[in-house]
Amino acid sequence: MIAEPEQLADAFVEAWNDHDPDALADLFTADADFVNVVGLWWRDRAGIRGAHAYGFQRIFGQSRMTLRRRRVRRLGEVAVVVAQWSLTGQLSPAGEPAGERRGVLTLVGRRGQDGWRTVSAHNTDTVPGVETHVARDGGLDPTDYREPREGGSR
Repeated sequence: MIAEPEQLADAFVEAWNDHDPDALADLFTADADFVNVVGLWWRDRAGIRGAHAYGFQRIFGQSRMTLRRRRVRRLGEVAVVVAQWSLTGQLSPAGEPAGERRGVLTLVGRRGQDGWRTVSAHNTDTVPGVETHVARDGGLDPTDYREPREGGSR
């Protein structure tokens, strides 16, 4: 049982690092929403479990996630937890090790009789050195609108 909302992010990371889709899904309400880093949207605990089971089997089975910092905003029986993460050990589609990733996970939790559970989650990658994406040729290009500093770099 999750006694405090700040524990939601810790429990998520623990389930992730154990590569345990059941433990991860148990952190969510039955009707929870989860939007992943590329905008895929799972609309219930079963979908969240299935997506993470697939990910642990094919992509993230050797991965390790760590939290870098977090902020918790309590709103009575609801809380918003925002946590920066880093991830190592992801595999490429060819099965080769991929580089480190960083991102932000937002969890909206609700306190119930069985402790805190996540009602909604949104996970996003942090793309260094860019401000947004621009749609081009059927894809998205990371883009920065800031003016370069003198000498050509920032």
